Amino acid sequence: MDYRNTTHLSGGRDRDIGEESRPGEDEFRVDIERIRFSPYFSRLSAVTQVIPQAGAGTVVHNRLTHSLKVSAVARSIAIGLRNADEPTQRLVEELGGCDPVVVQAAAAAHDLGHPPFGHLGEQELDRAARQILGLPDGFEGNAQSFRILTALDSCDASARGLNLTRAVRAAVLKYPWTRNEWRSLPSRPPELLPRGVGPGGGRPAVKYSAYDIEAAEMRDVLSVFGQIADHQQTLECSVMDIADDIAYAVHDLDDFYRAGVLQYSLVSSELRRWLDSGPALSALDARDLDLRVPGHGLERTWRKVAAKDPWIANAEAFRASVQRVDHDLVEGLLALPYDGGLDADRAVTAFTRRWINRLQASIAVEKDPVVRSGHVRLADEAWHDVVVLKFVHERFVLERSDLALYQRGQTRIIRSLAEGLAAWLDDPQDAARAPRRLLDSVEAATGEYRRLLTESPKLFAEASRGEIERLGRARAIVDYIASFTDAQAASVNALLTGTSESIWEVGRGL
Repeated sequence: MDYRNTTHLSGGRDRDIGEESRPGEDEFRVDIERIRFSPYFSRLSAVTQVIPQAGAGTVVHNRLTHSLKVSAVARSIAIGLRNADEPTQRLVEELGGCDPVVVQAAAAAHDLGHPPFGHLGEQELDRAARQILGLPDGFEGNAQSFRILTALDSCDASARGLNLTRAVRAAVLKYPWTRNEWRSLPSRPPELLPRGVGPGGGRPAVKYSAYDIEAAEMRDVLSVFGQIADHQQTLECSVMDIADDIAYAVHDLDDFYRAGVLQYSLVSSELRRWLDSGPALSALDARDLDLRVPGHGLERTWRKVAAKDPWIANAEAFRASVQRVDHDLVEGLLALPYDGGLDADRAVTAFTRRWINRLQASIAVEKDPVVRSGHVRLADEAWHDVVVLKFVHERFVLERSDLALYQRGQTRIIRSLAEGLAAWLDDPQDAARAPRRLLDSVEAATGEYRRLLTESPKLFAEASRGEIERLGRARAIVDYIASFTDAQAASVNALLTGTSESIWEVGRGL
């Protein structure tokens, strides 16, 4: 029996609007090409991944190159599942199937909604959306990606969304819930909550994959996968999520090494001190862990993962991962300073290839995963490896004060844009001169909220016509800012604040 994708044939290939396909044309291949030809996809080449390209040259990944590499890793994992032993194939099929093209499409789409300036820009746009614009569900990059696919982009079949198959739309739902649905759910400890929810129990989710106006569509696409429990990813989404973790953990270290950000002495002293002083560090009170002291940051990370993920966190496995990273990254790669020469290039390429191959081959499939895991996950040893690699990334790159200084300046741009655009649209004398694309977005988003009021009146029990129009303006402003590249955000803000002299060049096309 062929266990490949029979579930998809019964529903996952469906589109909201029926389209006539050409003989021999694969529905999922159509989807991936629509995503790749999207202007939102092209835009990712000018959006920061982790650190800005300015000053670091072309060696640094942007959101587009990151997405392409996630797509390649995801496809390799899916092919591995297709060629797995027969029991694994049966389980994969029982859980809804895992098509390599679907995971490629989801990987290509997973970062479409990221705003300018990386993750700090995402956090600031969420704050601005809630505090300045009064949007109850704020902003979230994953929810924005789903919104682009289902509402903001367009295709020949529909002016609203790309009319993708349900399988592909479901595969981008890394956090398959809305922000505020967790408010009504009972409180639970973090280890009993899905990854990304945050505190839970009467509080909004930290990460989520759909805004209120797309919640019905999210439920619809997930309905195809009846074997998947509530708040669980589809298999194809789990594969995409794992591939994202792998690319983030490995390829970003490639960036930092080439850019001269990762320093041998700092990383070595942190890992070696933790390995040499394990018992003494484990005896310290949490209040005595000082990030300025080598080894303390890694000890804090171990305690955090042990508390949140006791289902998999293992002290011996963690220690073994630290030893592997110390041997291969620190003593292997970082011991040879990057000088742009062939030997250094070969070293970083070999390191990246070795770790990518190892991690993407270390996959487990489970019928009944714990709530913080997925049906497809990294095997235990590889899971610990990714934790340690991410620690190096966060401790020695993201926590640098020079990067923080630069990022804080960027977040002021996001907030200034939200304030300036809101004031413009609220000005009855001048609102009509706002950019055409923004005004069209206001009209479309307001219509979406009107439909939501009709379909889900409980969400807006006291909403007036004015309130619906306010929400439509707010969501349109967020959509508009989130669609900018880093350079566009800075240029438009300069125009709004009266500090730009490039009126015609910057303003064209906005």
